[in-house]
Amino acid sequence: MMTLEEQEARKGRTYKMLLLFGMISIFMIFAGLSSAYVVSKSRPDWLKDFQLPSAFIISTIVILASSFTIHSALKAMRNNNRNLTSILLVTTLVLGLAFIVLQFKGFGQVVDMGLFFTGSESSITTSFLYIAVIVHVIHLIGGIISLLVVIYNHFKQKYNSSQTLGIELCGMYWHFMDFIWVYLFLFFYFYK
Repeated sequence: MMTLEEQEARKGRTYKMLLLFGMISIFMIFAGLSSAYVVSKSRPDWLKDFQLPSAFIISTIVILASSFTIHSALKAMRNNNRNLTSILLVTTLVLGLAFIVLQFKGFGQVVDMGLFFTGSESSITTSFLYIAVIVHVIHLIGGIISLLVVIYNHFKQKYNSSQTLGIELCGMYWHFMDFIWVYLFLFFYFYK
């Protein structure tokens, strides 16, 4: 007969494994988009001098900061510092929302450069950028929903220093979304 602690540990391993499979699937989506981008580079309408908008640089800094805050929230919860955990979880949420706003500001900057994402005046380069960023934002919205659930559960006092599974799972996904964005940013920045 398993003890309650053993059951919780087993449940945690199961949830982490399921999340890992989900993250691998998401990574494959972005690997496919990257491959299509590389193949499409030989097209005659490819923009060879395209520069990423400055809002994307700022959003990269914002999402890196949000990864730090969610990691710190987990550490604070493990130390039973509920107030600091609350502040860090809400800060992560605000940074995640700021990241999304900055992504759309970046789209505006691209349009201001006279480049469009769809239609007769679009280019394949900007269309790929648009698709990759929108797919990432959609997945990040999933992370924000997860974070909202974690914040709700935290305020309902479902977490303590020995029960942090929800925060851990949310943090794993959030770090993964951070990694995906940094990968995309570097890919679009250096692969022209």
